[in-house]
Amino acid sequence: MPPATMTAILITAPGAPEVLKPTERPVPRPQANQVLIKVAYAGINRHDCSQRKRGHGPQGATDVPGLEVAGEVAEVGAGVTRWKPGDRVCALVNGGGYAQYCIALEPLVLPIPTGYDFKQAACLPEAMFTAWFNVFSLAHLARGEWLLVHGGSSGVGTTAIQLGRLEGANVITTAGSAAKCAACLKLGAQHAVNYRESDFVAEVKRVTDGHGADVILDMVGGAYAKRNLESLAKDGRLTHIASGGPIEFSTPISAIASKRALITASQMRPLELDKKQAVARDLLARVWPHLGTKINPVLDSVYPLEQAAASHARMESSQHIGKILLEVRH
Repeated sequence: MPPATMTAILITAPGAPEVLKPTERPVPRPQANQVLIKVAYAGINRHDCSQRKRGHGPQGATDVPGLEVAGEVAEVGAGVTRWKPGDRVCALVNGGGYAQYCIALEPLVLPIPTGYDFKQAACLPEAMFTAWFNVFSLAHLARGEWLLVHGGSSGVGTTAIQLGRLEGANVITTAGSAAKCAACLKLGAQHAVNYRESDFVAEVKRVTDGHGADVILDMVGGAYAKRNLESLAKDGRLTHIASGGPIEFSTPISAIASKRALITASQMRPLELDKKQAVARDLLARVWPHLGTKINPVLDSVYPLEQAAASHARMESSQHIGKILLEVRH
């Protein structure tokens, strides 16, 4: 039986990482179709940093940040049939991850493969769901096509590179240093462009023999609007995920028309449950069998739960390669 109280991280005010403070909270109890997870590790995401700066999450969600966890099932609510206490799982959650216990919806809880530890598993949910939904569900990347991943050394970027290669695509990525480019190449990207030293538009055209990228995954924002369209192949698809860059996408309609481009974007947290469930099914069928072989998470660093502020500072430094985690002790 879980304890009555737990340590959780709260956003005490809108602001810098230092506003994240540990506090004592009641342990939540799972309702129908919910699972209570005893958290071993929680993932850090850009969305968490944005929530911290705002000072609050979406209406109706817990005020504890954190969108992904790995650990053991502690308790299940009515109607839960797939999981039982003691099962080793990871999960995409609607907040609450920066705590010793966290509630997850049963369909968004995934098994931890044999040979995987909690640390590896905590790197998976948010990056996997985000990369798969955008690159395959929205942009329909196909075998043999060219995928351009901006921010290739991020958690989502390192995941998208590996998923693209797993599904038979050719991958180009951008990153901001030689070390980050080397990490992308090691993951299977055919070409990595240091955007501080080279023009990625020219490099994409060169590497693809003038064809361009069939799909672009962009986490930079509106700053790349014109250059992304220049990099895009005919009938190409450009998909955006949340970024810290300019939020306005501005380009002449003629530039879109000349490529017959499809331009889209998504946010994972407010995505409808049925769409998240579909992604979970795809991941279990097409990706989970390859975890530990063709697909491996990239871990940058681990901080104790009580040092959540330091983990956010690391994220916002943009020096990291791969995922940043919080370790949760009990």
